[in-house]
Amino acid sequence: MAHISAFLLFNIMFIFPFLANSLSSCNGPCRTLNDCFGQLICINGKCNDDPDVGTHICSSGGGGGGGECKPNGNMFCQGSSHPTFQCSPPVKMANEALLTNNNFEPGGDGGDPSECDGQFHKNSELIVALSTGWYNGGSRCGKGIRIRARNGKSVVAKVVDECDSMNGCDKEHAGLPPCGNNIVDGSNAVWNTLGLNVDDGIVPVTWSMA
Repeated sequence: MAHISAFLLFNIMFIFPFLANSLSSCNGPCRTLNDCFGQLICINGKCNDDPDVGTHICSSGGGGGGGECKPNGNMFCQGSSHPTFQCSPPVKMANEALLTNNNFEPGGDGGDPSECDGQFHKNSELIVALSTGWYNGGSRCGKGIRIRARNGKSVVAKVVDECDSMNGCDKEHAGLPPCGNNIVDGSNAVWNTLGLNVDDGIVPVTWSMA
């Protein structure tokens, strides 16, 4: 994710005020609270974490800011404790991740419909869910990411959902624990196109914006 200095963003906002009319993610230009995605707030002309809410999406790297992503709590289920994250590792040109498998169809292990469009999807679609930080309040909804496996194969898949790193162990999440902070949760089609075996469960990959 490209970074622009705060000074440049501040000047762009006043030279081209129409830029502030669209929703911005971390460090994006803004003029009012409604110009920022999710729980971000407009501070000094750019979108940032809301100190009143206590979010750490930008400061911890979920929206492209720097810093280390640490757990912000724990959740106990399925006989063990699972860390929860509001952030993901900072977005770079190539991002190391763990590819998991998700059933995006009704009754599947994905639980409720996809966050981006409120719909279920066929497992034959090239689609993914991203960890909460990388999902970044939905800023990557509908966008393509290129996933590369260690066998040399790659695929472009569309982001349709959040792999919730903050919540889990309930009906909404099909009883599953919270996602890790570095998860790309892919459909069967993604795994098949990459030539990977779904039964492996978790496979290291890298991803970048397509």
